[in-house]
Amino acid sequence: MHPNPLYRTQDRALCDNLIEEIGFGMVFAATPEGPRVAHTPLLLAEGGAVQFHLARSNALARHLDGETALIVVNGPDAYVSPRWYDNRDTVPTWDYIALELEGRVRRLPDEGLEAFLHAAIEKHEGKLEGAPWLAGECSEKVWGGLFRGIVGFELEVQAWRPTLKLSQNKSAEERQRIAKGLEAAGHAALAHFVRDLPS
Repeated sequence: MHPNPLYRTQDRALCDNLIEEIGFGMVFAATPEGPRVAHTPLLLAEGGAVQFHLARSNALARHLDGETALIVVNGPDAYVSPRWYDNRDTVPTWDYIALELEGRVRRLPDEGLEAFLHAAIEKHEGKLEGAPWLAGECSEKVWGGLFRGIVGFELEVQAWRPTLKLSQNKSAEERQRIAKGLEAAGHAALAHFVRDLPS
């Protein structure tokens, strides 16, 4: 989390939307071998917990159950040039959106992992055009192989730490120029947030 309170938000719906829209993040935890990170799909579960799965062979998989972990969800980000400021006698920066979730992890039972997989498939297939692929198209051998190769987890969120660093320290006119510059540089999603900062 950025130390400047100007870049924080208490908007829980926005945090939930980041998890839902991005759907991917990094899980960090300490292990006896040192700190480890895993990249994984994420699903927001009922009650605000966050579910994910890891390959059974992942270094974190055997250490997470019952431990405290940190999930990071990265939103859009981009370089911000001083050319967009009123005063060019300054330095560049980086605008970004990020969410840190800290909490206790528990391993999902097989039925919980099964439900997670079906929910994730349905969610992401629903975002694509055309007839969706269905888990039922897998043979028992392929689906069983998947199950033997992964482990499901759920993080009970005890701390939400969002950062929305969107040039809030600049004037409205500068922010419009920054948004225009970001858009021209191919960062339309971040430009949208800079232009229409959630309150």
